Amino acid sequence: MTVAVRTLDDGAWISINDSRAVSNSGIWPLTHYDFCDCEVAYVLLESFYDVGIDHHEVVVGTIGQCIECGHQDSIDDFPVGRIVDGEFYAYEASEFQSLIEPEN
Repeated sequence: MTVAVRTLDDGAWISINDSRAVSNSGIWPLTHYDFCDCEVAYVLLESFYDVGIDHHEVVVGTIGQCIECGHQDSIDDFPVGRIVDGEFYAYEASEFQSLIEPEN
């Protein structure tokens, strides 16, 4: 089954099958990504510059900023949801650490 993914509105949204599915306004708590020196980087996703599917996960290239220290950087292949039987299921930012982040 084919699933169409793309960025919309100058990187403000990710579209899945022609519906806005992921907004760039979420704050994601990251502990295992090498984003900044904060113990937990609370990263506000500011813009999406790429989107794709990797093994049933929807991954984006995004630019974000830590709301604690102000560090801004990009993250390639950041998972924001998954495709199951042709349907998109978004990851919640509050559940991201337990569901997705790699273990050290």
